[in-house]
This record gives sequence, C-alpha cells and structure tokens, in this order.
Amino acid sequence: MKVYNTLTRKKEEFVPLEEGKVKMYVCGPTVYNYIHIGNARPMIVFDTVRRYMEYIGYDVNFVSNFTDVDDKIIQKAVDEGSSAEEVAGRFIEECKKDMADMNVLPATTHPLATKEVDGMIEMISRLIEKGYAYAAADGTVYYRTRKFKEYGKLSHKNIDDLQAGHRDIKVTGDLKEDALDFVLWKPKKEGEPYWESPWSKGRPGWHIECSVMSKKYLGDSIDIHAGGEDLIFPHHENEIAQSEAANGVEFSKYWMHNGFLNIDNKKMSKSLGNFFTVREVSERYDLQVLRFFMLSAHYRSPLNFSAELMEAAKNGLERILTAAEHLRHLLQNAPDVSLTEQEEALLKEGKTFEDKFRAAMEDDFNTADAISAVFELVKFINTNTAADHAKAFLKSLYGQLHTLCGVLGILIEPEEEILEKEIEDLIAERQAARKEKNFKRADEIRGLLAEKGIVLKDTREGVLWKRV
Repeated sequence: MKVYNTLTRKKEEFVPLEEGKVKMYVCGPTVYNYIHIGNARPMIVFDTVRRYMEYIGYDVNFVSNFTDVDDKIIQKAVDEGSSAEEVAGRFIEECKKDMADMNVLPATTHPLATKEVDGMIEMISRLIEKGYAYAAADGTVYYRTRKFKEYGKLSHKNIDDLQAGHRDIKVTGDLKEDALDFVLWKPKKEGEPYWESPWSKGRPGWHIECSVMSKKYLGDSIDIHAGGEDLIFPHHENEIAQSEAANGVEFSKYWMHNGFLNIDNKKMSKSLGNFFTVREVSERYDLQVLRFFMLSAHYRSPLNFSAELMEAAKNGLERILTAAEHLRHLLQNAPDVSLTEQEEALLKEGKTFEDKFRAAMEDDFNTADAISAVFELVKFINTNTAADHAKAFLKSLYGQLHTLCGVLGILIEPEEEILEKEIEDLIAERQAARKEKNFKRADEIRGLLAEKGIVLKDTREGVLWKRV
C-alpha cells in the first residue's frame, strides 16, 4: 500500500511501526460553533483511511482531539454570558451529532485539551530542562525554534526565509529571544479560564496540546499524523519540533494532509457569505450525499463545493442505493438452490471490481477511482441479476456491494423504522422531563424523534405524533 508522505513529498510503501497495528492521530476541531464543511473533509477522509486499514486487517488506534480551550471559545462565552466550559461542551455534542450523521466512526479516544493540561506542563518543563524552551518575565513560555535544527522539514520552509519575513515584528518590550519563537504557555487575561503552573496562572498554547495528547494515547512515535493542509505550517511543524525535542525520537512516520475545500471556486469565508455549516447542508441534503461528494475527488486535490456538484453526488449515490434496493427486492423471493455454472462464472467476474477497488485504495487512498469501481459493480449487478437467480448468487453480490460501500462509509441498508412502542415510551419520558423542568432532556428527545422522522405536536389533549 502506497501513502503520500508530506514529509518526503512522495508516495511511500506503508510499513507500520508494529506489525498488524496502526497508530493514527488526526487533529480535531476547535469547538466554539457548529462544524463547517471545511472541518468535515478531514473527518470523512481520514475516517475512510481508517476504515480501509481495518478492512485489510489492521488494528487501528485512532485518536482525534477536541480543542476545548481557545480564544474563540472564550469570546463566544463572553458574548453569551456563559462559560468556556459550557460553550465547548455544547458544541462537542453538536459536533458528535454531525459526525454520526456523516457516518464518521467515533475515535478510539476523543481527548479534550482541558483534561490533559498536567501532561502539557510536564512536557513544557522537559523542554525547558533540555534548553529548548524558556520562561519570559511575564510568565509566558516560548519554544526556541532555532535550537531545533530540523525545523521546517515538514513544510519545506527555510528558517532564514522565515526570519526575513519576521524582521519587522520584533518591537520594544517583546519578551521573545527570537521573533520565530512560539508560545508553549501563556498567562491568563482577566476573566479567562486558567490553570496553575510553575510559570504563571494561564493556559497552554495550541501546538503543545496535540503533541501531548498524541504522546499520552499513542506513544512517543506514531504511524500516521493527519489533518488539513492548512495545518502543515505552523501547527504540525511546531508539533514535530516540540515532540522530537522532548521525546528524542521521530514523532510520526507518515504525514497525510487533505486539500482545501472551495465554495463555487472561491475560498470559504463568512465575509463572502459562502460559509456553510454541516448542519445547514443537512437541511437540504442527507449527509450521506455530503460524504459521497467529499470522496468523489482524491483527498489531496482541492475540492470545489457547489449546488451542481452536490446534485451530481446525490444522483450518483442514488444509483448505488437503487441497485442495493433492487437486490433486496429480488432476494425476498429468490429460489434457495445451488449455484449454476453461469452464476459461479459471474461471481468470479464480479470479484474483479473488488480487486479494482482495492488497487485504487492501495494507491494513496484514491477514493475517486474506488467509487468508479463501485459504479462498475452496480452496472454489473443491474445487467446480470433477475428473479430466477439463486439466493446465494444474489446474496454474494449484495454482500460485495455492502462491504465496499462500508469501507467508504456509505450506508446502503434502509434505516430501521422506529416502533410505535418506542415512540410512546420516548414521549412519556419527555413529558416526565418537562414536569421536572429538565427542558434540555425534553428537547433532546424531540430532536431524537425528529431524526427518525417523527414530528410531535403538543395539544390540550396531550402529545400527538406523526411520521413524515
């Protein structure tokens, strides 16, 4: 299996550090609002990488964090008159809902930055001891960028060029030794959440968080570190500098980065009015369509999001779902007889599509070509199945389609319909919650039922419900 490594700028044969196991870290979102479709791309892409790794037999330890302390979270809390903890907690839950709707598997571990501060203080202390960091008079701790001789090896930036770009930054009173030094710990401002440390009451810098969470849950060296290409510099570059200086070993063997997402060929931004959250997209499309759209291009290519392309993805997904439904329909009354020679030959031919699928995924996870192989299988199914075919023949083709779509995270099974008793039980629980003034739980139940296509109407006679 070939993986493009940002570190070496070439495709390399994937060889795990430990046979049969993969240790993978993916930088997660900063949770101050609903996730946007730019956040969704790495979630979907690297979930698919994980699924393929598991499909070919690897045991994958997949860690993806939530950054739950940050300037934007603090500002949101100030605007709302709540706490940073409340804001982060709320949007972590909303993010998990969106991830579930995109069929992104929960990580093996979803660490929270705020729960790992002790480890961050410990790593910063080690960097100070080794001479890679220093505490300034105001309680800020900086990393000595120039001391790490390989700085720039991931982004392929020359440190002297970076220095030239920073020449005018140093001002009187700046406590950095060098303009290129970056923050590991910063003292608190009035009203901000803080932790006690040997240097000041404050909080960690962003870069140190991922270094520590990766180390705690995966070890000093990992197989794959991944994220959007906007994280290559400075975030991932700084992670390497911190981790390798502190731990004395190579941080990650392979670095994977997905390309940018544009909206109608323009960069997504709130000022342009082309900023979409995953939740907003879900009001118009099933999020399986968004997932299918994201996988329709190679993960390293820039991807353009538009209404036309989403419609094309919707139609493409529909072709696959229709083929699956066709097979399920035939299976209901299919004769339970032995396979004919012709059916055995057809199954052998059908196996070639799985081979094409695997070849595409083995070539740096080329999901676009993998989807093409699925479409070939769909065409084959539509052409070569009929009501008189043996149940075992139809079942085998359905299983193949189910497996390949499963690797891509595409669901082809119809959703199970919620039973009337379950609905009535949830309504009763909601009524009890409202009586106890637990409106949060009452709203959760209403939302849960809405997701299952059940709409509630509160009347004087009680709660009425209907399927939509």
